Amino acid sequence: MKPKIWLSSPHMGGGEEQFVKEAFETNWIAPLGPNVNGFEQDLELFLGHGCHAAALSSGTAGLHLALVLLGVKAGDEVICQSMTFSATANPITYVGATPVFVDSEKQTWNMSPALLEVAIKDRIANGKKPKAIIPVHLYGMPANMDEILVVARLYEIPVIEDAAEALGSSIGGARCGAFGDIGILSFNGNKIITTSGGGALVSRDEAIVKDARFLATQARDEAPHYQHSRIGYNYRMSNLCAGVGRGQMQVLANRIQQRRNIYNQYHDHLAGREGILFVDEPESYFSNRWLTTIYIDPAEAGFTREDMRLALEKDNIESRPLWKPMHMQPVFESYPFYGDGTAEQLFRNGLCLPSGSNLSEEDMSRVFAVIDTLLK
Repeated sequence: MKPKIWLSSPHMGGGEEQFVKEAFETNWIAPLGPNVNGFEQDLELFLGHGCHAAALSSGTAGLHLALVLLGVKAGDEVICQSMTFSATANPITYVGATPVFVDSEKQTWNMSPALLEVAIKDRIANGKKPKAIIPVHLYGMPANMDEILVVARLYEIPVIEDAAEALGSSIGGARCGAFGDIGILSFNGNKIITTSGGGALVSRDEAIVKDARFLATQARDEAPHYQHSRIGYNYRMSNLCAGVGRGQMQVLANRIQQRRNIYNQYHDHLAGREGILFVDEPESYFSNRWLTTIYIDPAEAGFTREDMRLALEKDNIESRPLWKPMHMQPVFESYPFYGDGTAEQLFRNGLCLPSGSNLSEEDMSRVFAVIDTLLK
């Protein structure tokens, strides 16, 4: 069998080993330490705009803490982008709140600002003003944050910005993660950089980040004994994982460029092909192109998304349908949804192609060879 080509595998840069080695040599194996502090500082420097960062065990932990910090409680409602990974929506249920799903717009494939306002108006009319809004930067493409924030500010609803897939993406030079009241990052093994498992909560409000760190370390009050006046969580990142993250931050700019180069290769190879569409960057938008995604119109292309996925799989190449929208998931299908069918259509016809920054020329040639058999 031919070697496996993965959708998006970890890509080490070399510096990670030294940071982890220092952690062992100094016995900083606990969930806190110099690497955690250093990684947070690296993130703050990269994001800019006065952002502060708390390194956590996962992006999901960050979303959960964000909802807690905003006072979302059982019986409340939270608006969530429907087209996303379940980790965006699951934390809403952790606090006992109800997710209200909103469809995508066609330009960015992310939350539709127009449908967002429709949802807010209707929830208010039903006596339930949403307590938070969670847009997502899908596959590294920034959501329409300018218009989303206008709507959010109009109705005075805080925004939790899920930038798990968008480290390095930006709008008008401002980094994703820094637009909302609270931003969330992920460093899972398949992300543009990884800490093995991990995430971060970021905000321009230093008090929010300090409170996040407090809650993430079991909310231990200052006292010589263990004393707790609030419910806490074991959500802090380990010093070992943070060491991997510090090494990864040294090559982040290269990883972004490598992912964008891979996107450009796909775009150039498929340019002008009937029925194959890409999601383009709107003016002033910059995508890290974490994953290259395509939309296949079977009527024009002559084959389906599934035809391409199975052809790649036969050659031991991993690809994946776009995220199945949350309102279509069995666990969430009974919750409110405001949409026009965009996310469903994207899921039905969209495909994520191998996009790892460590793909070789030989790997890309294999992928193109399979695609070309369908195009012929």
